[in-house]
Amino acid sequence: MAAGSLLALLDDIATVLDDVTVMSKVAAKKTAGVLGDDLALNAQQVSGVDSSRELPVVWAVAKGSFLNKAILVPAALLISAFVPWLIIPLLMIGGAFLCFEGAEKLAHKFLHSPEEDAAHKERLAAALVGKEDMVAVEKDKIKGAIRTDFILSAEIIVISLGTIAAMPFLQQVVVLVLLSVVFTVGVYGLVAGIVKIDDAGLYLTQKPSGLARSLGRMLLALAPRLMKLLSVVGTAAMFMVGGGIISHNWELLHHYSEGLAEWLGAVPGVGGVLHAIGPVVFDALVGLLVGAIIVVVVTLVNKMRGKKAVPAH
Repeated sequence: MAAGSLLALLDDIATVLDDVTVMSKVAAKKTAGVLGDDLALNAQQVSGVDSSRELPVVWAVAKGSFLNKAILVPAALLISAFVPWLIIPLLMIGGAFLCFEGAEKLAHKFLHSPEEDAAHKERLAAALVGKEDMVAVEKDKIKGAIRTDFILSAEIIVISLGTIAAMPFLQQVVVLVLLSVVFTVGVYGLVAGIVKIDDAGLYLTQKPSGLARSLGRMLLALAPRLMKLLSVVGTAAMFMVGGGIISHNWELLHHYSEGLAEWLGAVPGVGGVLHAIGPVVFDALVGLLVGAIIVVVVTLVNKMRGKKAVPAH
């Protein structure tokens, strides 16, 4: 009797684990796009610090990401159980904030003259003369990266929660915790590798092997180009993710997005490609417009309050 009960229990556990594995894979596929944006944004956010401090900064942001998910997972489960109508408004607010950050970066880049940027860099260089100043700048970067991670983590968790909504509560908890740990380790492991490419290149250039030195020089040439690309991709991702959250949860915009996809899909020869790209471009344009509106409103409010516009991170 006891042996039969034990076997039945083990069979139930195996079934649960199989269900958890299957649904984890499904949720991971649905959040793959957001994870790509998360990687680009965070690699771009933690770049620009002193080489010796890159890994500590990545580790600090990763710890912040774990804390974000430790808050978001229970909160998402509670909200889903008791006030499910609140999930969408919170996501919309987070999406709007991402659009604002992206538009703020563009405004800083294109609306400031080269003389203003040069003067700003000179003031920054003059200010960074003490260890305390460097620590302050580093802390500011970490806070910005953790704040961005919070919004993207919220979207990942909500998408995952929607995928596993039909599962028993305990299995939902297991899946969300498992995905949170795997995603965080994976994303920040890759971020750590990306920001240390130049160090790896420098190390290889000092090796006696000609092949190693050539590879090292290639990595050194690649590193700044990759970081510049990630900076562009990271800013674009803010509009695509933020605009996507807004357009997918605003019925009118969602209707236009679907109509655009169908119209582009009918184009002979390239309909399949345009059908996939069209909604992404539409989301990015929505994000750009929403971000620009918020930047204008924030700038006007700051001027009325006698404050300067918030600088880009």
